[in-house]
Amino acid sequence: MTTAEEHWDARYAESTRIWSGKPNAALVVEVAGLTPGRALDLGSGEGGDAIWLAQQGWQVTAVDVSPIALGRAEQHAKEAGVDEQIEWQHHELGKSFPTGTFDLVSAQFLHSTIDLPREQILRQAAQAVAAGGILLVEGHLEFPDKARHDGHADVHFPTPAEVAADLGLGDDWEILTSAAHDSVKVIDGNEVHYQDGTLKARRRAVTT
Repeated sequence: MTTAEEHWDARYAESTRIWSGKPNAALVVEVAGLTPGRALDLGSGEGGDAIWLAQQGWQVTAVDVSPIALGRAEQHAKEAGVDEQIEWQHHELGKSFPTGTFDLVSAQFLHSTIDLPREQILRQAAQAVAAGGILLVEGHLEFPDKARHDGHADVHFPTPAEVAADLGLGDDWEILTSAAHDSVKVIDGNEVHYQDGTLKARRRAVTT
């Protein structure tokens, strides 16, 4: 059986750059105005989000399962001049998780074509948010490339409200954003419109 590391290393080995290098749009929108602190980027890929966060003044712990992706991301961070603000960690989420608490925990499109215990990982993500900190979860609500996934009509993408319920975000959390929105992806030169969802929640600060 192919391991998660082998699967994603093979994916990244297909090209010298898989992603655009730009930060996810939802991250940019939702982080705007936040005071920089410690951030955790789950599934950091080639480093676009982590590098952007560092450029905004955050100290970032960036996590991925693929050593190839982490190596590329580290090089991109050096080229951007923010390598000292980012710690790259190799984890297979669901089996290991970074230690500590963070002012921002970001999980952008934590989906996989192989088995991934997403709910378990997001529960760990929520537990890693410091008092007063932000949990930001961005996910697909449908396949961006529907034509390639006609045989997977049974796949359910949870809505932001379902994610919040699954994680048991109760009175000690304040839901700041829970919404679907239109997204655009260019596939074979054509613009494809589909739906993504954003969940942004703040862990309430402890009061005495």
